[in-house]
Amino acid sequence: MARPVAVITDTEELDPGPGVQLLTEGGFEVRVVGSRDPETIAAAAHDADALIVGYARVDAALLDRLPRVRIVATMSAGHDMVDTAEAARRGLWVANLPHAATEDVAVHALASALSLTRRLPQADAVVRAGGWNEDFTEVPRRASDTTLGLVGFGRIARALARLAAPVFGRIAAYDPHAADSDWPDGVERLALDDLVARADILSLHTPSTPATRGMVDAALLARMRPGSLLVNVSRGDLVDPEALLAALDSGHLAGAALDVFPVEPPAPDDRLRTHPRLQLSPHSAFLSDLSLRAYILEPARNVLAWWATGRPNTPLVDPSAQAAGPQPAPLRQGAAA
Repeated sequence: MARPVAVITDTEELDPGPGVQLLTEGGFEVRVVGSRDPETIAAAAHDADALIVGYARVDAALLDRLPRVRIVATMSAGHDMVDTAEAARRGLWVANLPHAATEDVAVHALASALSLTRRLPQADAVVRAGGWNEDFTEVPRRASDTTLGLVGFGRIARALARLAAPVFGRIAAYDPHAADSDWPDGVERLALDDLVARADILSLHTPSTPATRGMVDAALLARMRPGSLLVNVSRGDLVDPEALLAALDSGHLAGAALDVFPVEPPAPDDRLRTHPRLQLSPHSAFLSDLSLRAYILEPARNVLAWWATGRPNTPLVDPSAQAAGPQPAPLRQGAAA
């Protein structure tokens, strides 16, 4: 009997070796494509039973060429690279990694918010330029006198709220799909407009969807408090870059921290790389020694669990649930992430 086939598309900086070994020991033939190109993927995965993807786009056109694929497993919590509606229509499983880097991203968001609050990038620039404290004209606000606002209140945002509770004076969040029974004490629940207007630091924790792309536009930024701060460790296309730069140029925003960008990597001459009020990291909020291992091993474990039991460990699209009835509507202005 032929072995089942699992194809790993693109692994970016990840070493696929541990995942390949796990799948091979589980009876799979494993092929590593090392590309996002749909032609290359289709050629390698024409007889695949399982597809493990990094950032490669999995849409109807590609799935048409992969008639045996029954499960798509992502190497991330994010899943916007997969047309989940199309996968559900075809009765395919989709599995993601909801827990692989929750702590890492939450800590990165907290570090970013604290660094902006304490004006550390500006302080660093003063010292590097040969100045000292008399040249440091920024006056940070005391963190305990500020409000941290969370747009989206899923796993990462909830972890951030727990970490940030002893530091910030007030924590509030917006997420219309979170159940009241799951809402923790100490986090005020606000409508989006109220949250934007009251937060001193606004941190984004929503996936990229048609409803959320570009949600942080000129109008939303104008509703933020003068001198407030923005943190984005979620998806780059949530923020209109020109509107953000304009708000920073005018001084309406005191600063922003970006781990994600509309185009990655940004062009060398992109102003997002050089604006003095921006604190940047190279899409590394997820990064830790343990998360790197999880990102390659957990998708393999999802595939192995599906093969052994008929169900992956962390399903995102469940064909049996789809058959049972419609799923909840996506968050209009951001979803739990």
